[in-house]
Amino acid sequence: MTDNVVPLFKDPATGTYTLPGDTGTAPAAAGVVRPVRVWKRTASGLRTAVTSEQSRTAARLVARHGMYVVGGTRITAKRTWDGRTASRYERMIRAAEAGGNFEEAKEWEDRLQRFRSGRHHRRMDLLRSAPDLAKSVAVGTGLTVGGLLLLGIVLAIANKDISWLLAPIGTVIETIRMIVVVATVVWGPALVVGPWLALLALWGVGRRQQTAPQWTLPAWQRDDAGAPITPSIVVTALRDLGIAPLRNAIKGMGDAGAAMLGPIRIAGCGVEVDVTLPSGVSTAEVQGRRRKLAENLARHEHEVFITLPAAARTVRLWIADSGALDQPIGPSPLVTDETTTANYKSGKAPWGQDLRGDAAAMSLYQRMVLATGLSNQGKTAALRALALWLALDRTVEFRIADLKGVGDWGMFNGLATTLIQGPTDEHVMEATEMLEGLVAEMERRIQAPPGTVFTPLVGIVDEAQVAFMCPAIGADKRPYGGSKATSRYFMAVRKIHNQGRAVDVTLWEGTQDPTDQNLPKLVREGAHTRISLVLGTESQARMALGDKAIDGGAAPHLLRQGLDKGTVVVASDGISIPAGQASITVRTHYIDTEQATEIADRAKALRDGVTTARTIDHGPAVDPLADILTVLGNEPRVLTQDILKRLATLNEKAYGGWSFIDLKRVLDHTGAEPYKSDGRMVIGRDRIARVLANRPDEGSASAVE
Repeated sequence: MTDNVVPLFKDPATGTYTLPGDTGTAPAAAGVVRPVRVWKRTASGLRTAVTSEQSRTAARLVARHGMYVVGGTRITAKRTWDGRTASRYERMIRAAEAGGNFEEAKEWEDRLQRFRSGRHHRRMDLLRSAPDLAKSVAVGTGLTVGGLLLLGIVLAIANKDISWLLAPIGTVIETIRMIVVVATVVWGPALVVGPWLALLALWGVGRRQQTAPQWTLPAWQRDDAGAPITPSIVVTALRDLGIAPLRNAIKGMGDAGAAMLGPIRIAGCGVEVDVTLPSGVSTAEVQGRRRKLAENLARHEHEVFITLPAAARTVRLWIADSGALDQPIGPSPLVTDETTTANYKSGKAPWGQDLRGDAAAMSLYQRMVLATGLSNQGKTAALRALALWLALDRTVEFRIADLKGVGDWGMFNGLATTLIQGPTDEHVMEATEMLEGLVAEMERRIQAPPGTVFTPLVGIVDEAQVAFMCPAIGADKRPYGGSKATSRYFMAVRKIHNQGRAVDVTLWEGTQDPTDQNLPKLVREGAHTRISLVLGTESQARMALGDKAIDGGAAPHLLRQGLDKGTVVVASDGISIPAGQASITVRTHYIDTEQATEIADRAKALRDGVTTARTIDHGPAVDPLADILTVLGNEPRVLTQDILKRLATLNEKAYGGWSFIDLKRVLDHTGAEPYKSDGRMVIGRDRIARVLANRPDEGSASAVE
């Protein structure tokens, strides 16, 4: 057995392996097993030492502080180079041109010319300064020596001793000698300490700028969530999206992908950057990987928005500061400024802030409004805030139906001419009749003489899905709800959408969870301003905002339920939307019920007094059978066409829109149905009189619109 082999022995009783001497006695030779060589044990020990957590921590420590020095040196050198050369100006010019901002590029070019001109003058002054400097030194030396001699003369005269004549010059010479002695003593240590101080300064710069790689940081510092967005971070995030053509293109670029990026601009509570995608990469591919892009940027999904600007093959990324969207925005100007006024035609409602932090204002002039969203996400508050601003224009008339009925619109009592509040079928019937009243007013205005000026009339139906889903059927056998042409509510909405804006009659609707059943296609497409809060699915988002907005990057279905209350995505020409985009995201100001009541009180003070109707006035009750008997007169029978004309003459409001179907509906199953006489449909007087004579007193009159 060689010297570097240590035998192991197996204990037959326990089956364990031991070295000689471990138990005091060596087992029999028969227990010998394959030996472990010393070099293997040494290598195993070294591997354990190198791979231990303590070793890795020490290695990260050394690498981290070493990279601080390297990074600090690089940053200091770059700053020095930028300060002494024109590289900074040239870099800014290239960035401005890449982003298409040629005005900014021209401004930086002017600065570059001024810098070069100033540098040239300084260099020429330096060349001309050598003779002047020599002359200044000679003059200064002469004046100094002369002054010291003059001081020596004064001292010699004062002390009556000629030796004082050179005493001032001797003192200066001695001072210079002492300075040289001190410098000689300090110079050696300074040469030793100086480089270390410089190294410490470079380390400090690198540490402040965090130039060490992430892997070198301690575990508690490696979480880069919320880290500032830099070009390298954006390019790396795009490279790692999992889009092969994009990854290959970035790797093949000589500038590591920097040419793809425009300048990173501060935009509200985040930053904004335009990315020009390489050939073979579509904008849809990047939009479809929003979550992964956000994670690559160390952000949550809701903190990254992808939109499409006007430039081809370009996506615009807006990246929020970490946690910034969780902070509330300030109060509404309607609350903070009691002097705020409104103008329906030319004004805009102060509604909230866009993601850049700029004020977002909405024009409501001749625009139908549709607001959708999940329940309890701030839909009513967002819609009500617009109405409260518009109420400050005393010329605007409101007719409101709140089909939730919990008092969210109660402050409009005394402000709106009609205010219906409640969720029942009876309230839906009242709301429908309110809209039909809007239609009647619209038709009256349309038929008015040309040039007639009308005051704005705004109808608001909150929780409109209740109306569309209402199963109630009226006396004319027409349903109130539904999405077909037989639905009274649906047809009233369509008529207002078709012609209302021309005579300043507009309709606003708020609804939950849009579907084809509770928000028909023709109704949602009739709205000029479409607003969406949090929604559950992309299909609902498309119903709420339309395909164009969703394909352009709008994503209300990606907002966070409960956390993004009051945040809306808007598709409308009534609000300023960045060029090339089809929608904008707005964080609306929240106005609570108490504040809303105060604003409504200010609006009421602008008016002479408004009486609010809580139900629709149907006029006096009519009895169709009795009225038919009246128009029959003494004639035994009359043609149905003539009966309809006579009824319209008798009561235009009740019978003006009647057709033969309405007449037949009233007479069916009464025993007085129309019948033919000489080939034409007639109604007999005796039959009508007999029905009326045999009719019980209860229910002898029926309400007809």
